Amino acid sequence: MTKVGLDNHKIVSQNEWLEARKRLLTREKEFTRYRDELSQQRRELPWVNVEKNYVFEGPGGKETLADLFEGRSQLVVYHFMFAPDWEEGCPSCSFWADNFNGIGIHLNHRDVTMVAISRAPLKKLETFKRRMGWSFKWLSSVNNDFNYDYHVSFPAEAPEKELEYNYGKREIDTPELPGVSVFYKDEEGRVFHTYSSYARGIDILNTAYNYLDLVPKGRDESELEFTQAWVRYHDRYDD
Repeated sequence: MTKVGLDNHKIVSQNEWLEARKRLLTREKEFTRYRDELSQQRRELPWVNVEKNYVFEGPGGKETLADLFEGRSQLVVYHFMFAPDWEEGCPSCSFWADNFNGIGIHLNHRDVTMVAISRAPLKKLETFKRRMGWSFKWLSSVNNDFNYDYHVSFPAEAPEKELEYNYGKREIDTPELPGVSVFYKDEEGRVFHTYSSYARGIDILNTAYNYLDLVPKGRDESELEFTQAWVRYHDRYDD
């Protein structure tokens, strides 16, 4: 697909623009219908019974994975990159957190609880959370294998050269990578893993990116460097 530059962009009459917009609308509607179908297929995936008893450190003390549902049947976990020896959370994950920080109350009213989980100790999570002004629930998995089992954390001295991430083997040069996992708890209290997504699979969960995709410059990210090199903590932009 040829990329249209801003300096030589085609300029047309209102009527010509309207015709072009209607043609694109047809494509957008096709995409929306396909996305609905894909979402249905996602919900129809088979589930896996979670048999391991994960215990997390939270603001109210120790909590199991089942406790995190808080009386609801569905749980969304954002795997926030924050290794135990880091002093700050990942800037890119912080970008995502800025986008999901305020939605918890809305999810609650659709039988969903959302939390973030990281390997850093709870004290570091709480300190960084206060600095960033966030209100979502954030728990530490520093004393369990949760992050490793869901393939978002990686041992420093791994025996294999290539590790599992985003449903494939690849060379990993960082202790943490991002992702989202979903769980369901039935009336008998059994917990099931229903879905996980990683890498660009979580792009759709970033509202700011969806808005940037609407504007003429798009995300305006260089293809020659780490695409999110521009991202800063929201309190660290120059202005």
